[in-house]
Amino acid sequence: MSGNHNRSLDRALSIVDAAADCGVHAIKLQTYTAETMTLEIEEGEFINRDSNSLWIGRSMYSLYQQAYTPWEWHAPIMERARERGITCFSSPFDESAVDFLETLDVPAYKIASFECIDLPLVRKVASTGKPLIISTGMATIAEIGEAVETAREAGCGDLVLLKCTSTYPASPENTNLRTIAHMRELFDCEVGLSDHTMGVGAAVAAVAFGATVIEKHFTLSRADGGVDAAFSLEPDELKLLVTETERAWQALGEVRYGPTEAEEKARLRRRSLYIAEDLEPGDVLTPQNLRRIRPGHGLPPKYYDILLGKRVTRAVSKGTPVSWDLFG
Repeated sequence: MSGNHNRSLDRALSIVDAAADCGVHAIKLQTYTAETMTLEIEEGEFINRDSNSLWIGRSMYSLYQQAYTPWEWHAPIMERARERGITCFSSPFDESAVDFLETLDVPAYKIASFECIDLPLVRKVASTGKPLIISTGMATIAEIGEAVETAREAGCGDLVLLKCTSTYPASPENTNLRTIAHMRELFDCEVGLSDHTMGVGAAVAAVAFGATVIEKHFTLSRADGGVDAAFSLEPDELKLLVTETERAWQALGEVRYGPTEAEEKARLRRRSLYIAEDLEPGDVLTPQNLRRIRPGHGLPPKYYDILLGKRVTRAVSKGTPVSWDLFG
């Protein structure tokens, strides 16, 4: 949900309902205040000067003031999620947020990409013993390794890492999905994708590389605006994401050649060898009376060249599938 509630609890609850209607498994909040994120300074490095940013010219403090989810909203949002049968958890951004979320008995936590290097926060969250998702945008292998080691040493038993590109929006060319399989092997845990690209293509492709968690920003309508709206999915897109990632997951299957059980009947629609003219005993097979056609009840086409010039030993009617007993 991030800041897409646009400072309205009713909208936040509607986002939960819409997400549940789309078939998602979980919805995630962010738990912070502007004071826990940065200093109230309206100049210098506290102003966003990035010309490519959606938030150019905004101070970090004012941006977080606009985007934060009031802590008193957490309980009703989580209750609505429970009513709708989906999990609700959060990304805490400092220790006080963890303490608060523990009073709500959240089932899991996420560490945001920008906090991946905040090892004291990772340690605090991991010490709850609850499942932990760590987003890895910008993080080097060494930094991810430090976060993973910190989490496991502090008691985290269920860990998921998310491949992430920390640009908003992110480009497909800068997403590097091949990292997912490597990350899974390197850190021996589940790996997913925190996806800031537009559309659903990157997320669906991530499943083919082994992603087991997909995170997307979600809004009721991009036209409504908001700090994250520009790179968030709308309900019809989120529903498509749920459907297509499930299809991608089901399609992974196993390494297998040859027909599946479902394909057995289709084998009969292959080409095979058929007699194309009425023949008498002793007639010679030629390209005119021996054809490679559908259906597949006759001998395989690989025997075509071998059988040309052979004589049949009995009368054969047009449309007979070729079998070895025609020759003796």
